[in-house]
Amino acid sequence: MASPREFDIKYIKGIGPQKAKLLDDELGIKSLYDLVHHFPTHYVDRSKIYQIRSFADEMPYVQIKGRFVSFTIHGEGAKRRLTGLFTDGSATLEIVWFQRIKALQEAYHTATEYILFGKPKEFNGRWSMVHPEIDLPESVTAAQGLRGVYPLTEKLRNRGVTSRMMYQWINNALTTVRQFDETLPVEIIREHNLIGGDTALRTIHNPHNPDELYKARLRLKFEELFYLQLNIRRYALKRSAAVVGRRFPRIGMFFNNFYSSVLPFPLTGAQKRVLREIRADVGSGQQMNRLVQGDVGSGKTIVALMAMLIALDNGTQACLMAPTEILATQHYESISAMVAKTGVNVKLLTGSTRKKEREEIADGLADGSLHILIGTHAVIEDNVRFKDLGLAVIDEQHRFGVMQRARLWSKNRIPPHVLVMTATPIPRTLAMTLYGDLDVSVIDELPPGRRPVTTLLRYDDQRMQVYRSIGRQLALGRQVYIVYPLILENEKLDLKCLEEGYELIRETFPSYNVVYVHGKMKPKEKDHQMKLFAENKAQIMVATTVIEVGVNVPNASVMVIENAERFGLSQLHQLRGRVGRGTDQSFCVLMSKRKISADTRKRLELMTRTTDGFLIAEADLKTRGPGDIEGTMQSGMPMELHVANLATDGQIIQLARDTVDRLLSADPQLTAQGHGMLIPELTHLFARKTDMSRIS
Repeated sequence: MASPREFDIKYIKGIGPQKAKLLDDELGIKSLYDLVHHFPTHYVDRSKIYQIRSFADEMPYVQIKGRFVSFTIHGEGAKRRLTGLFTDGSATLEIVWFQRIKALQEAYHTATEYILFGKPKEFNGRWSMVHPEIDLPESVTAAQGLRGVYPLTEKLRNRGVTSRMMYQWINNALTTVRQFDETLPVEIIREHNLIGGDTALRTIHNPHNPDELYKARLRLKFEELFYLQLNIRRYALKRSAAVVGRRFPRIGMFFNNFYSSVLPFPLTGAQKRVLREIRADVGSGQQMNRLVQGDVGSGKTIVALMAMLIALDNGTQACLMAPTEILATQHYESISAMVAKTGVNVKLLTGSTRKKEREEIADGLADGSLHILIGTHAVIEDNVRFKDLGLAVIDEQHRFGVMQRARLWSKNRIPPHVLVMTATPIPRTLAMTLYGDLDVSVIDELPPGRRPVTTLLRYDDQRMQVYRSIGRQLALGRQVYIVYPLILENEKLDLKCLEEGYELIRETFPSYNVVYVHGKMKPKEKDHQMKLFAENKAQIMVATTVIEVGVNVPNASVMVIENAERFGLSQLHQLRGRVGRGTDQSFCVLMSKRKISADTRKRLELMTRTTDGFLIAEADLKTRGPGDIEGTMQSGMPMELHVANLATDGQIIQLARDTVDRLLSADPQLTAQGHGMLIPELTHLFARKTDMSRIS
């Protein structure tokens, strides 16, 4: 027989060519291996038979045993439905189907005993069950104990594919393979007291009890996270061994003058710690590849500037690349002001830079007289050539594609040190996975004097009260952001839209200038509107989330977020970071409908209790999953996780990482006896991924 990875699922009993194509199209299941790695999302207890007469209140999924008394067809066309009256001897239950009516009439009969499994619902004193699973008592799919519920798409359900059918196909697949090859070294299995891979794979589909299920899931979670970490850490080691870095041994005039005479405020302990980590990197002789993450206002820019001054003290140049022209301009203005008295030459390069300025920049880069270049994507154009680029800083790095960053990385014969920054707090478990090939630094303190933003939850029926508060802030000379989730009205979504909101705000505050920005505007127009607000020529900015990154207006003291219930916590936190950048007390008002779920209310109330971005990001990861954490999933997970969960399996991630580090320390080439399965397994799992590990 072909190997499980080569065995086409169309040859598995019950599937055939048509269903095989459907499974491939909908779930990417091509091979027997893919099929048996399609795991249940949850399990239900099939050990108990309920009696219909015992049903009461809100019932869970249950199974009942009995016979159909009759079948009746109601309605016509799209409203056609089939109902069956079912009895277990204690009472009767109405079974309802809306699809595949003809096939169901042929399949089920009144004289036969069946086991039904589904969720009963009560209406007007009568119990019913819609589209239950139906088995003969002797069927394997009516097995007692824990039964997995398999994830399916809507198209699969419409085509008649059920969780029970998936269970049957998977069991048919399992019976065709005598023993699945072990994918972990024996010493690792023993070290962590794990069950074998074959046992785990069979048990997760057919657990007899919760203890068996726990052991199977633990083994499969560890295996997924082990290979994820092995891929990341192996390439990180290869990069550090292969890429020679420039050694920066000196701390000289540029750094010392700035530190002793210019630094506008004392560094926090966190900033000092991160600077020590950067100094150790650039002095090691290996290329630095470090991620600095810190909350909005934590002082990442000062740290980046001081790292660039170290590069200057060692005879090289530095650059800082930002995702938008307005953010690049803000960096240029703040950095050039801070280094004005130190002799550091700083220039700005964006799409708006005139030809004459571009020529001056090119000359300064070529002869080394231009020390620091700050810019947008324009920095990576082919005609931008440095004399000797020693350090590249990338701000809000998730806004750049990998290839764009690679072009910056290749601007020098000896690759520059790379420092990437993000204001999006990333939970530790996610950072270990997404950025496992980078060294991660965290700035987890705010500079002294920064006042935390007061966050308030208000409802639509309190809008006039909110507007009166806004009016008081405007009267004090402050500015206001109002953020909407949509640009245009959408009848299907009961959300406040920007255009409608813009007109309402103009009518409500006629004495003040109002501008608006959204992602579909041309960059030049958007920058113009933002500039009006930044220069206080407009006092209110109505916007979509386009303002989440790249607007620094210290005079703005109020952020109102409409339909806050529609945003993730991390995105709300990023938006809130647009205010509180000056010395005045600032406010963030989360506007919501009164009628929201308990979980949603709990999420919004968390925002009112804390300004800790890392705590918020952890909560967001648990409720939304890694794919939805704003700004962290630039190119998707390195591999698909079928059973492990980055939100809840932090301990297993750490265990896998420590195991991988010990393994690579003892056997960096993965060629030792007993490790023969590692390279083939890595090759299979990551065959479709481009190797970008050398790029931060």
